[in-house]
Amino acid sequence: MMSIVAIVGRPNTGKSTLFNRLIKRREAITDAVSGVTRDRHYGKSDWNGRDFSVIDTGGYAIGSEDVFEEEIDKQVELAIDEADVILFMVDAADGITREDEDVAQLLRKVKKPVLLVVNKVDNPSREQEAYEFYNLGLGDYYSISSISGSGTGDLLDAVVENLPEPREEVEENLPRFAVVGRPNAGKSSFINALIGENRYIVTDIAGTTRDSIDTKYNRFGFEFNLVDTAGIRRKKKVKEDLEFYSVMRSVRAIEHCDVCMVVLDATRGFDGQVQNIFWLAERNRKGIVILVNKWDLVEKETNSVRDYEKRIRQEMEPFTDVPIVFISVLNKQRIFKAIETAVEVYKNRSKKIKTSKLNEVLLPIIENTPPPSLKGKFVKIKFITQLPTPQPQFAFFCNLPQYVREPYKRFLENKLRENFDFHGVPVSVYMRKK
Repeated sequence: MMSIVAIVGRPNTGKSTLFNRLIKRREAITDAVSGVTRDRHYGKSDWNGRDFSVIDTGGYAIGSEDVFEEEIDKQVELAIDEADVILFMVDAADGITREDEDVAQLLRKVKKPVLLVVNKVDNPSREQEAYEFYNLGLGDYYSISSISGSGTGDLLDAVVENLPEPREEVEENLPRFAVVGRPNAGKSSFINALIGENRYIVTDIAGTTRDSIDTKYNRFGFEFNLVDTAGIRRKKKVKEDLEFYSVMRSVRAIEHCDVCMVVLDATRGFDGQVQNIFWLAERNRKGIVILVNKWDLVEKETNSVRDYEKRIRQEMEPFTDVPIVFISVLNKQRIFKAIETAVEVYKNRSKKIKTSKLNEVLLPIIENTPPPSLKGKFVKIKFITQLPTPQPQFAFFCNLPQYVREPYKRFLENKLRENFDFHGVPVSVYMRKK
């Protein structure tokens, strides 16, 4: 499994700026997923050949609607529980604050690597002031400027050095279908209904599943691993934030699956938390099926399904080519249709199109609707091929790839979908120099 690095600390220490730098994006929302509340972000990073997930846990401030003293333990304890390495961010300009001391007190008890990161050290005077942070009792610290990037190389060296050794995973060719969603949407009940036994504990309390659990499953002559995810272990002393934890669990499951079956509660809709998980799957280029569970609880009219589906697709834009299946786990309605659809999506994601067929179909379309000219330059696309990747990615070779804008790439993606059926699968289009 991919390691997780969590950034913790109070607000305004530069956590999000460091997060953006680690995932190599200027804006967190560009290639990461923003949390529903409290400005949480999730993304992927790499350094010296090691890949890892990064989570910015957000923060609280005294005097805000979320009282820091009452809430900080949730964020930090959850990050501690899931993360392999913890980055504790403090601000050299502010010095040690009471909130910093609260976090440090929790972190001193941790059995995992904790790296103290002193931000905003952008001049010799601040470097001298940073010595104060030895008083937090966390040992040596790393001086950085998250805005300029100064010191982040040394920090990342330390992060990678402290990551656990990658586990040798048994090579298994079976596809993995991850059942993901917010707590209490019916994920475990869905799997129980499929396998015909109460393999997992199911209660009305959100978050009873602690770990991702695999079940080998065979349906329609197709064998795969069905993965239940996103749960939480109840702890007496931790006021746990279920939404945050479900996403942390989903990060791991999504990164290591082929198809994500996103289960949502029909009575709650395609809300922000479900959208988080959906976009995590999309940005990881996984196959996606939306399962609208508890459909039996919704008051229905003639066009209820159509209208509900339309609302979901509006929230998905621009990636709307995703199957939506309305199910009732309680009544076992369309649960096997959900699996059948997921199998189809997996096959779409694995589809390989011959180069000759690609060029035969798409080049005439491109000739009739060429890329718009830009600055008097005319782009000519000469050749198309599919890249040898696990998900559909296509290279379009042309004379001036830098002049092809996103709207035309979207046009090409739509034509690929129309002609080769990539329903439920993100498609990547790259322009290459001929």
